[in-house]
This record gives sequence, C-alpha cells and structure tokens, in this order.
Amino acid sequence: MMQFLSFSIGGSICGIGCRNICVPSLRITQSTRAAAPEGLKACSDDGLKKCKSANVQGTEVSKERIRKQLHKVDLSASSYDTAWVAMVPLPEFRQVPCFPECLNWIIENQHPDGSWGIHRLHPSLVKDALSSTLACVLALKRWNVGEEHVRRGLHFIGSYFSSAMDGKLHTPIGFDIIFPGMLGYAIEMGLDLPIGQNDIDAMFYLRDLELQRVTGNSFEGRKAYLAYVAEGLGKSQDWHEVMKYQRENGSLFNSPSTTAAALSHIYDAEALEYLRSLLQKFGSSVPTSYPIDIYTLLCVVDKIERLGIARHFSYEIKNVLDKIYRCWLKNDEEINTDMGTCAMAFRLLRMNGFDISPAALTQFGDSSFFFNSIQGHLKDMKTVLELYKASQIKILPMEQILDKLGSWSSNLLREELSTNSEHGLQVLSQEVDYAFKFPFYANLERLEHKNYIENFKVENFQVLKTSYTSSGVDDKDLLELALEDFNLCQSIYRKELQYIESWVKENRLDQLEFARQKQTFCYFSAAATLFSPESFDARMSWAKNGVLTTVVDDFFDHGGSREELVNLISLIEKWDENHEKQFCSEQVKIIYSAICSTINDLGAKASALQKRSVTDHLVEIWLTLVKAMMKEAEWVKTKTVPTMDEYMANGYVSFALGPIILPALYFVGPEISVDAIGDPEYHNLYKLVSLCGRLLNDMQSFEREGKEGKLSSVLLRIAHGSGSASEEEAIMEIQSIVDSSRAELLRLVLQNEGSVVPRACKDLFWKMSRILHLFYMKNDGFTSPTEMVSAVNAVIYEPLKVGHIFSLVN
Repeated sequence: MMQFLSFSIGGSICGIGCRNICVPSLRITQSTRAAAPEGLKACSDDGLKKCKSANVQGTEVSKERIRKQLHKVDLSASSYDTAWVAMVPLPEFRQVPCFPECLNWIIENQHPDGSWGIHRLHPSLVKDALSSTLACVLALKRWNVGEEHVRRGLHFIGSYFSSAMDGKLHTPIGFDIIFPGMLGYAIEMGLDLPIGQNDIDAMFYLRDLELQRVTGNSFEGRKAYLAYVAEGLGKSQDWHEVMKYQRENGSLFNSPSTTAAALSHIYDAEALEYLRSLLQKFGSSVPTSYPIDIYTLLCVVDKIERLGIARHFSYEIKNVLDKIYRCWLKNDEEINTDMGTCAMAFRLLRMNGFDISPAALTQFGDSSFFFNSIQGHLKDMKTVLELYKASQIKILPMEQILDKLGSWSSNLLREELSTNSEHGLQVLSQEVDYAFKFPFYANLERLEHKNYIENFKVENFQVLKTSYTSSGVDDKDLLELALEDFNLCQSIYRKELQYIESWVKENRLDQLEFARQKQTFCYFSAAATLFSPESFDARMSWAKNGVLTTVVDDFFDHGGSREELVNLISLIEKWDENHEKQFCSEQVKIIYSAICSTINDLGAKASALQKRSVTDHLVEIWLTLVKAMMKEAEWVKTKTVPTMDEYMANGYVSFALGPIILPALYFVGPEISVDAIGDPEYHNLYKLVSLCGRLLNDMQSFEREGKEGKLSSVLLRIAHGSGSASEEEAIMEIQSIVDSSRAELLRLVLQNEGSVVPRACKDLFWKMSRILHLFYMKNDGFTSPTEMVSAVNAVIYEPLKVGHIFSLVN
C-alpha cells in the first residue's frame, strides 16, 4: 500500500497562496560510496575513480535529463478551468459556446470512473476531483451535449459526495464557496443530482459559515478573495467590482476560471482576448493559472541550490536567471504583482550576482499590503517566509525597505510559529524554525543542504482551486541526485578528516600541551562550505592553516616565552629550510617545522595552478600574522591600553584569518593576478571579514579573556568611554559595526562592475563570514568543546535521515 505524506503550504503563485501536495512514489538505493580525492593516503590508489560505478552512470543520465528539462515550464491542463472557459458564450450570440473546442476536450478527457482531474481519484484530492467533475458536468449541461458523460459524472459525484464535507481531507482554495455555488447552478439547470437534500443543505450551510468567517477578515483582503472565487457566488457577486482586479494581460488574478466566470456575466474584450490567447497557446484546454513561468523556474533553481547540486547545472541556471533578469528589468507583471515571486526573484538574482535594487519590494514594505491581499486572507506563510528571506539580502545602508520588510515578516512568522495555526504554518513550521535558528548570514551550505534533503517533499503536483503540475523537472530526479551527491561527499569528508588527524600527529602538533586540538572544527568549517569533491586542495589548505593558526594563537597567548615568540618570528622572516640549529626550544621547532612544510607544500601546488610562484606570498601572510600577534602579546605584557583604532588596526590581522582564507583562494579555480592581490578590493574583503570575526569573538569572550588579562574591543570601548558606556551599550555599538561590515562585505562579494577579484574567490570571504557568525552566535563556539558538535556530526558523520520520505514501489 502506498503511503502519502502530509500537505505543505507551497509558494505564492500569481497572488494566490498555493498548496503543494507531496506524493512520493520513489525507489532509492541509499548506498554510500566510499571515495576520496587524490592525495589522501587512505585512498591514494583509487581516488575519485572509485566513484565511477554503475550507479554513477545512472546519475549522469539523471543529470542530463534534468539539464534538458530545467528551463521548461510544462503546465498541466485543468479540467476545472477548461470547464468554466467552455461555459463562456459568444458575445454576439449567447446561445452558442464561444469555445466549443473546450467542450470536445472535456468529452475526450473523462476518466473511466466518471471523474475529471489530472490525478483522477487521488486519496488526498477527492474534493478536487468532485469540484473538477461538477464543473465539467455543468459545462456539458450548459450546452446540452455529452448526455452520457453527464450521467457518469453525476454518478461519480453521488458516490463520493460525503467526502465534500470531510474536514480531514485537503480542501482546494475556495472550495467551501465554489462547490456549493456549483451545486446551486446544477439545481437551476434542472440536473437530477444523486444527492440527498439534507446533504445539499449541509453544503449550503458550510458555505454560509465560510462567508461568515471571511467577513471577519481584512476588508480589502476579503474583497480580493471573494473576487478570486467569484464563480461560486454567481449573480450575488458585483461583477463590475470584480473587474477592478483585472490585470494588464486581461485576466482576473491570472485565473482562467475567474476570468471565464466574469465573461459569463459581463462582456470584456481584454478578458476574452486573454482566454483566446490561452487556447492558442495550449490548444483546446487551459491551465489553472497563467502565466506562472517565472515562479516555476525560480522554484526549480531554488530547489537545486538548496539541495546542494547547483554546481552540476551552473550553465543552465545562469541561462534561466538571465531570462528572469530581463523580465525584472522590464517590470514584468508576473513578478511585480506577486509578493512571493518578486521576493524569490530578488533573492536569487541578487545572490547570483545580478545588479538589482530592492525598489520593487517597496510596495510590500508595510504589512498592510499583505493583509489586504489574497495571501493575507489565506494566511499564506510561504509568501511571508519568502519576503523574510529577501529582507536579509541587504548590502547598502539606504536599503531600509528591507529592514521594514524583515521586521513585519519575522514578527508574523514568529507569531504563527508560536500558535502553529491551522491555516498558517502547518508543515512549514520546520522550515521557518530553521530560518530563524540559522539566519542567512550564519547558515553553512552543507548544513542547509542536509536539512533541506531530509525535509524535502516530492511535490508531484500543487493545488490552487484545483490541482496542477508545472515544472518539467521531476522532483524525484533532483532528490536522487542530491542523495547520491551528499552520501558521496560525506564519505570523502570522513576520509579527509582522518587524513588531517594523521597530519597533526605526523607534525607532532598534538604534543604541544598548551594548544587547543581543534582539527575537527577546522576541517568542518572547510567541508561545510567548500563542499564539492573537486575542492580537495582548497579544503586541505583551509583546514591545515586553521589548525596551525590555532596553535600559533595559543602559543602567543600563553604557550610561549618572549624568547620563543621572537625566535619563531625570526625563523619565518628568514624562511630558511636549513634551520636545524636555530630553534631555541622544541616547541618552536615543532611549530615552525609544521608551518614551513605546509606552506612549501601548498605553495608548490598553488604555484602550479596559478602558473607563477606564490609561495613568497604565503610566507608574507604568515609573517604579517605573527607580527600582529606579537604586538598584541606585548600590549598584554606591558599592560598597555591601546586606542580602539589601534586595537582594530592590529586586531583584524591578529584574528588570524589571513593564512586560512588567502592561500585557499589559489585553489578554488580562477587564476588570480598579482594586480588583483594588490588591489584595494582584495584587502577590503579580507579586512571586512576579519573585522566581523574579531568583534564577534570579542562580544562572546570578553568576560573570560578579561579575567585572563587579554584585550577586547568591548572592554576598550567601556574603558575609553570614561564610564559613560555600559557593557550593554558597548556590545550594541560593536554589533552595529558587525552588521554594517557584514553588509559591506556582501556588497563587495556580489559586485560585478569594477571588480578585479574573481567571484569564486570572493565567495570564500563570505563563506568565512557565515562560519564566524555560526560559531559565535551564542557563545565562543570555536573554544567550546560542545557547542558545534551537532553541526560537525551532521556534516561529517551522521547519515541522511530520509527513510520517511519514500514509499517503496513494489
């Protein structure tokens, strides 16, 4: 027996809250392929070639299938909407159907059981089947054709009518108004309904209750909603008022059924032309909503990115977003009239490097716009979540519209999350909870990928007034590829971490008693962001230098004497491999030898990739760091209290991100010119992320480090305030600097015009910023032995929990 998953509130389509129906029918072989990139001793003989199994061949076929379909929008025919279009009379002769081809389509597409609808009698969509079937019966009866089809349709309705009043079944939008309204039309037409009068009265009672409930909502939102479901209100509706919602394309809400219903009562040339254009495009039937191409394509791109498989489709994604960007520049109505589409387009376009302003979101900046819309009436929290996500992509101080948007959307989401209201979050609560727990700027990619995979819903179709399918890409293909990809990468991560641990022992770094052993955290930060198998060298550079900077930081803090610190700096300045007699202690020997061998190894590899020698630059990065650490150590020893400017000028360097980020840039793909390395853009990227890290660390650790006699921006701000600044005020001031620095960093990362640093390289600075915000979100997560354990396990050790997603097909 196939099991069906629960419903989830879907995206906002054409101004209407849309429900996604999850219908898994997927068979997956969840095998983890143990493979690792070339260079690891544990698997150097095989490397990534081990991945080329029979299953990988199937994965390649799946990728090619996705590539071919990614740009396509394949809208299913709607029996419900086609029936309403079929009922439109000729303007000049109202006893004749305007679109007789729709009647033919209805007759040709009845299911054997007498019903109509894209999925026939799906267990979760009985109400949808009833609504579509009754609409088709009305259309045939309206023109006195298909007598046998009418009879079979009525038999189906009579057999399943009790489901219409089952509150446990999913209810299409407006069903409790539209379906009773169609029953009324059927009675007026003289149809012999195989339904008892008590049941008919019960449906009319449900309609009255729904209309009473609607009356209690926002006036404008109620008006828009009642206009959208106007076909259920018939002559009681003010159709001239309904026409005020007409769009530039002639439609009402991009809904063929609403538009057709209006044409059955009043004539409108533009509305008629809209329906004619649909039939010219789709043949003898119409979809349930049109146009929705932009929203559909955005959803596919968003899914692919969140599943962690976007790198396989970068060319196709760029083509799709180029097309949507052109629509954005033209103020396309499909984008501007729908909050969810506009918000998602803004987020995806801006994060993919398109230069766009949030001006299009201005109309949504006040919560009243939402509450006065159909989405607000339906409490469409999917749309609110999209607006919240868009609000976080702020790059300029003057983008206050994003602040306003973020304020009301987050408040509404939290309110709905606390009540988990019936019409609000439902299964969206998990996604909203995750968005709050891990804000955009503190969300590591591999953590997001895993969470999204584990909560992914195979959305075979969605429901507005009726069910429909839209994307050419099969969700099953996306999920299969994401599972295969994540399992492969996770097996690689485990082997790489083993290698890092053996590297620590080989370099005797574990023998330094003063040093924190943080190789797992250092590697995790690399794997969670530089996650593709091909990024092996970048991950190794990032992780190894992360381990070394941690050791050196502890050495300058409390592990080494002044003589040892001076000795280490001198050795790095000379950079002489013949250094055996120059060590003043075994500790210096261990540290310098590890730095020297690592930099020489990474330098040789990076030089080969960059086609020029870069080892001297790596040495210079390290020398700059240890000199900054020495200055900080001398301040502490002499009890010098620097000014805030002096502290920050040295502190962003001594925070030790230079050796972690900057060498890794050489391994991410593009060649980086000497001019780019010397450009102010390069330095500003490094300075901004380092400032964020320095200040985030200070805010979480100032109490502990103050007791240890160490310097901190929080304590310096209080000290230089002559008692006028409280601890809370100092933290607020520093948090403000972090926020503005983070926004400026993101602006530089996304900026294309005038940029000399390749985007792939700039991304590393933003990845590090996200890592820092996650590590220091609650406390000093890097120093804490427990704070980041669950995140580490999720990315490296714990297998995907996906058993509940699938229903095995026998």
